[in-house]
Amino acid sequence: MTLWLTRIVPDTRSQEARRDLTGAIGMHRRIMSLYPSEAGPDPRARFGILFRTEDTPTGPHLLVQSTHEPDTSQLPDGYGTTLTRPLDALIDAIRPGLTIRYRCVASPVRKPGATTRALYNLPPVVPLTGAAADEWWQRQADQSGIKPLTHHSQPLDAARGERRPDGAEPQRIRHARTQFDGTAAIIDTDLLKAAILNGIGRGKAYGCGLLSIAPARQPQ
Repeated sequence: MTLWLTRIVPDTRSQEARRDLTGAIGMHRRIMSLYPSEAGPDPRARFGILFRTEDTPTGPHLLVQSTHEPDTSQLPDGYGTTLTRPLDALIDAIRPGLTIRYRCVASPVRKPGATTRALYNLPPVVPLTGAAADEWWQRQADQSGIKPLTHHSQPLDAARGERRPDGAEPQRIRHARTQFDGTAAIIDTDLLKAAILNGIGRGKAYGCGLLSIAPARQPQ
């Protein structure tokens, strides 16, 4: 199975691109339009689709990872530029002891117990920030087969939108997001490959959970 990474550089002169960049629901729908529509009840999971938007000095870039090569010709005319490449070489290079750089925009949360929820009238999941989010990431890293060596976290705007299921009341979507960057040593290759393929945490349909790695440069 080949894993594909697609970089889309939206052209902010495009009305469609500007609109998609303002909401998690619109971006989700745009990305799903690049894949076959006859894919069962959960096409995102079937094609392993994960994505995130990154702010760069030249403007926003969109990274999309999937197990099915996207058809970027489905983007509207003038939407932006695209580049798709396989990640086979990167995946094949994963080995225990290798030092990597990582980035993951995730939605760190905890689930309060039923008694605590009732006592304090808490929601089903509580977003985590600051030190609590860092501790959450450490647990996720352990479960993903890596040992962080350096670490930096940065809170981001929440992924928001309103979903309108057929015949149902509108549902508001909100996923708090934190960007985690750093270097790590690979401990378990199978766990790391699974984390890259399946993503980390909640909100995977709305721009959370994509774990990106690259070999760390060794000092000269």
